[in-house]
Amino acid sequence: MNFTVSFWDPFKPYEIKMGEMDEAKVLETFEKVPWIKFLERMAGKKPNEINYSPTIEIGNKENNTTLTLSATGLPDKAEYYIFFKRSKTVKQFFGLSEKLKENYLSEAKGQTYDDAGNCLKAFLKNDLDFIESKMPS
Repeated sequence: MNFTVSFWDPFKPYEIKMGEMDEAKVLETFEKVPWIKFLERMAGKKPNEINYSPTIEIGNKENNTTLTLSATGLPDKAEYYIFFKRSKTVKQFFGLSEKLKENYLSEAKGQTYDDAGNCLKAFLKNDLDFIESKMPS
């Protein structure tokens, strides 16, 4: 299965499209991102000198899902945000009806590097239930 990968460097005002990658290359790319070094460099900058938090986004075209991982905070207290976009049926009108939302987005804040890595591994294996279980209700 191939995935599309993009990266946002905090000091560049644009998305870096990395193209299609297989499962092993996506995981290697995530592991090689110098997350803490980015946070260290960001710590001494003015807000207008930073465009984004360091972020990697992985898309699966086969099932139209996206996982986005982003590092924030101070270098010695880094935390990761995990964003999960997929189609999901949600209840409306006090639970009396349901509607399919094509681009439903959930986020889990305050996660560790290991949490982010575990969600990525699950995403690459198409274990979407694992990721769903990590999202707040």
